[in-house]
Amino acid sequence: MNNIFSTARLFVLILVLAACNGNKKTEPAESEKAGKEQTVKKGKKTILFFGNSLTAGYGLDDPSKSFASLTQKRIDSLGLDYKVVNGGVSGETTAGGNSRVDWILKQPVDVFVLELGGNDGLRGIPVSETKKNLQSILDKVKAKYPDAKLVLAGMQMPPSMGKKYTSEFKNVYTDIAETNKLTLIPFLLQGVGGEAKLNQNDGIHPTAEGHKIVAETVWKSLKDIL
Repeated sequence: MNNIFSTARLFVLILVLAACNGNKKTEPAESEKAGKEQTVKKGKKTILFFGNSLTAGYGLDDPSKSFASLTQKRIDSLGLDYKVVNGGVSGETTAGGNSRVDWILKQPVDVFVLELGGNDGLRGIPVSETKKNLQSILDKVKAKYPDAKLVLAGMQMPPSMGKKYTSEFKNVYTDIAETNKLTLIPFLLQGVGGEAKLNQNDGIHPTAEGHKIVAETVWKSLKDIL
């Protein structure tokens, strides 16, 4: 009788242990799943500014004064779940950007702001080459991140480059915007280009005050797609 009782008690104990072990396997899985879901919810989307010295904030004593950084500050003040990545490289041409973009696209991109072409224009590079490179960059972004929103920052050349060249150069941006159905910033340096007090001594790169105006120009086009 005692043996039967002991056997029964042992059987019950085994069932209890099995049940406990089963719970232990389930709970971590559910906890892990919840943790992953929470991480996804907390993850911020990425806005990549891909450009040249204008984006990089060339000549500023503090990089946080660049229009890209000022855009991040505004986003933070509004509580939007976006982080800005400054992909500006001084001296970058559209050809250089086309070679570099594959590397920078290794990170997730939700909004791609393309700011290139200025150095092409100042060097008198054929407009057809600039247009081809800009389109190639956009094609690479669309191929890897088809859901990414695209923004193109338009640029213009000074009259000294000649009427024909300046007109064709300006039209590159409107043509690409129409072809790709993307958001166009008509002229990135609107209200800043040609204004001595808003530019550094080289007359090309904006001062900190100039970047504030550029940031406002960018935001007018960017806010509606965030």
